[in-house]
Amino acid sequence: MFAEHLAPLVIQNDKKIVMLIMDGVGGLPLTPDGKTELETAATPNMDKLAKAGTLGQAIPIHIGVTPGSGPAHLSLFGYDPFKFFDGRGPIAASGVGVDVNTGDVACRVNFCTLDEKGNVIDRRAGRISNEIALPIVEKLKSIVIPGVEVEVAHVREYRFSIIMRGEGLDPRIADTDSQQTGVPPLKVTPTDPAAQKTAEYFDLFLQKARELIKDEPKANGMLLRGFGTNPSLPSFFDRYKLKAACIAVYPMYRGVSKLCGMDIIDFEGTYPADEFKTLAEYWDDYDFFFVHIKKTDSTGEDGNFDGKVKVIESVDQALPDLLKLNPDMLIITGDHSTPALMKMHSWHPVPVLLSASERAIPDEQSTFGERSCSKGALGTIHGTDLMPLILAHADKLGKYGA
Repeated sequence: MFAEHLAPLVIQNDKKIVMLIMDGVGGLPLTPDGKTELETAATPNMDKLAKAGTLGQAIPIHIGVTPGSGPAHLSLFGYDPFKFFDGRGPIAASGVGVDVNTGDVACRVNFCTLDEKGNVIDRRAGRISNEIALPIVEKLKSIVIPGVEVEVAHVREYRFSIIMRGEGLDPRIADTDSQQTGVPPLKVTPTDPAAQKTAEYFDLFLQKARELIKDEPKANGMLLRGFGTNPSLPSFFDRYKLKAACIAVYPMYRGVSKLCGMDIIDFEGTYPADEFKTLAEYWDDYDFFFVHIKKTDSTGEDGNFDGKVKVIESVDQALPDLLKLNPDMLIITGDHSTPALMKMHSWHPVPVLLSASERAIPDEQSTFGERSCSKGALGTIHGTDLMPLILAHADKLGKYGA
């Protein structure tokens, strides 16, 4: 993608950039004549920005392709996901401070609930709390696999990571999560013969884990996903000459930011207002801020249309705290769509709002929503094209050629 060739054109200046990501913000109407979650939400502050700025929509991965959060965020940051994404496991582990080195193999894991026949009846184990999950993860830390070093790290609620270190490991292993209920977890299966031994190590881990957690009321099973190793990403600073910071609650998004070389800012709280307060505290220290809102996605996955609307409204209500900082370039978008109607990520384009007071060309749209964005002046662009647009609107890109 073009973004990886920008370095010679980049100009350093003192302008501030904010990328506000409402995870899974794109949606669908519940009825043919209805509105999406974003269109339903009362968003006077975003609508004011939309009227003065420029709208469009982005395709995170490729037309018709449903994105995972890991590759979708790489795309937002200008990294070609087909080139750099190597499974979400390393990203999740990195987000909780575990180093995944080249040659290690990491996967992300969901606790799940199995019935008496071994079929999955809840892929997220009822979204058990951290307090319930942590003691179970501690049990799993006792597992020893001859031939490899094993590290188990809790991520959040029902999610954790398994990292294996040793000679000759290979991450080419298929997920054990079929994404369906009423069927048993899939077997640990290599997708390349070179990964056979690594698959056997993970299968042995599962066998030992099942015995340890079989009596848990909800978290009595495990689904392994996103096997990978360190993707060795080029640094964000080397690409864009931006000193960048990540403000995110959920570890996965902190992880992908860390792998890109961003600084991770710790803070108290889980609400948009808490994140914007943190942004203000660190405003003088960075050029680029990635601010991530998670619950737009989780409410969508739960099929909670009204809940997703309320999350969007909570972002808008807190937005004045961000706007009084007067960022030179603000982009509001998502990594992918998560319609409550579908209860899952989808391939639909993601709404984009670009606000740059002196550089954006206002279009004829005055509200921030899927249909207005589909008519906006930015048109439909690829996710990896967002970074060049951001840099250009912040006067951080020079001319190409004489």
